[in-house]
Amino acid sequence: MPGAATSAGMLAVLATVTVGLAAVGAGAVHAQRLSAAVDAAALAAADAASGAISGVPCDRAGRIAAEGAFDVVSCEVEGITATVRISGSFGPFPAMAVARAGPPPGQTIVVGR
Repeated sequence: MPGAATSAGMLAVLATVTVGLAAVGAGAVHAQRLSAAVDAAALAAADAASGAISGVPCDRAGRIAAEGAFDVVSCEVEGITATVRISGSFGPFPAMAVARAGPPPGQTIVVGR
């Protein structure tokens, strides 16, 4: 039955491609979650630094990152600009993202007006 061997081989290749595409899709979803979490953490830290919300800027960033099951690696606040770096693993692979929130470089923002 030569057709049975060919069918089994094609099925094995199809299964391998399907598993590979599922892994790539899961990685893309993880990257989007990581990116959204770091953006939200940086915005929360910048809001706290500007006084728009209460709290310590890096504590706010840590809470937001923890909600997404990520860890804050670093949090730097300069004036009302926050730069946050978070990490999380995707299976055995480490992943890291960085975001900056605040006014554009060179622009002066007057708080309280």
